[in-house]
Amino acid sequence: MSAKEDTHLPAVAGDRPRRVRFRGMAAAAALVAAIAGGFAATSGAGAQTPGADGVSVAVAGNRLVDASGHPLQLVGVNRSGSEYACAQGWGIFDGPSDAASVAAMAAWHVNSVRVPLNEDCWLGINGVAPTLGGARYQAEIEAYVHRLHQAGIVAIVDLHWGAPGAQLALGQEAMPDADHAPAFWRSAASAFKGNPGVILDLFNEPHDVSWSCWLHGCVMPEGWQAAGMQSLLDAVRSTGTTQPVMVEPLGWGGDLSGWLANEPSDPDHAVVASVHLYNPSGCNTLSCWNGVMAPVAAQVPVVTGELGEYDCSSAFVAAYMAWTDAHNISYLGWTWNAGGGWTCSTGPALIDDFNGTPNSFGAGFQAHLAARASAHGRYRVTQSWGNGGIISLQITNTGAAPIGTAAAPWVLRFALGAPAQVSSMWNAVLSADTDGVVTATAPSYAPVIAPGQTWTIGYVQGANLSGPTEITIDGAPVAS
Repeated sequence: MSAKEDTHLPAVAGDRPRRVRFRGMAAAAALVAAIAGGFAATSGAGAQTPGADGVSVAVAGNRLVDASGHPLQLVGVNRSGSEYACAQGWGIFDGPSDAASVAAMAAWHVNSVRVPLNEDCWLGINGVAPTLGGARYQAEIEAYVHRLHQAGIVAIVDLHWGAPGAQLALGQEAMPDADHAPAFWRSAASAFKGNPGVILDLFNEPHDVSWSCWLHGCVMPEGWQAAGMQSLLDAVRSTGTTQPVMVEPLGWGGDLSGWLANEPSDPDHAVVASVHLYNPSGCNTLSCWNGVMAPVAAQVPVVTGELGEYDCSSAFVAAYMAWTDAHNISYLGWTWNAGGGWTCSTGPALIDDFNGTPNSFGAGFQAHLAARASAHGRYRVTQSWGNGGIISLQITNTGAAPIGTAAAPWVLRFALGAPAQVSSMWNAVLSADTDGVVTATAPSYAPVIAPGQTWTIGYVQGANLSGPTEITIDGAPVAS
């Protein structure tokens, strides 16, 4: 989905309710205020090496895992705009894309954001303005992904809009075009190669073709050649990129019934099944979730790349999120956009403004993310001098399950405002303080934080005494 005119969602039954997206009012959008997002101060196995920003995601069997091999469930939002603003000739993002706008998303306890892209804008072809496309577009997207990582957020880079031949990509295709989609992925995969905090989403919402065409490509009714998912995956892997790759099924991304039988072959064994789900979708019942989605999730990781509800309520998504939480399936709400026609029933949008004020749909989504936080934290300055001091950070396990195991000890991450740095730490092992993101691992004598237990970490901080923000433990948000 995106601010566009296109059909969407059919799912298993093949129905396609109309869904219209809107051009946002980017030029008029006010800058959002910075969100503190952290703690209130008080007185007194398929794991990858994390990147410079401390964010990492990999595939291990049928699970996503973090850099330490801990299971990682992605919960996040889509950030629409970069698939249409450039092609329409008025910008790159729809609304703010600065660090404050990212902090507003992080304050919702998200750990992932899906970023839709336009192949013509990325490649700088078919009449896209040089001031918006090509190298400029790529640089802006890469910088935005970096800002997400600085907030501890995994980025999902998605090929959303395309068009064959010399046509300007002004909407969704039924299938990726062989003219440009493989070239897009060779370029984009190269750009993000070696970045363990990025997932690549091959193509948004394929539809109205056979599973054979979906996998291998075919000639479309309009006469142009479609690229299959296997050829796009091959294009990604030809660059040496090893990150997880999401592959959406037919039925506008809603029909997983034929996914396992047609799974693309991946030498890196890092393919993720993606599904899009809205309340009018075909697979919108518990019986379908158990009968169609669960068998796929038993074999490969499943990410709900788009999740939404058109009735300005959240009853449907709440039921689905509760089910996915029990089945290790990830989900990202559609969408973090406001103004320009975006509302809870047209989009649907989660927010009323880019400060993160939820609308009636978003309020339920936000509340669910807050409730699933497995730990709470509090920090205090115990000693100070000049521009530094000693910080005490308490982490309490408020969940029903232990945090960490003897085989996979807990990992804590948090952000510090520049130029603050941590120079030493006790009751945890300081493993990285890079680009404002601190990573600490459990000491050998305390690999587990039991339910109800509070663990206190101390550290020396220099340059200033700003509090930790965007704290996660084993990939789950730590609430204040």
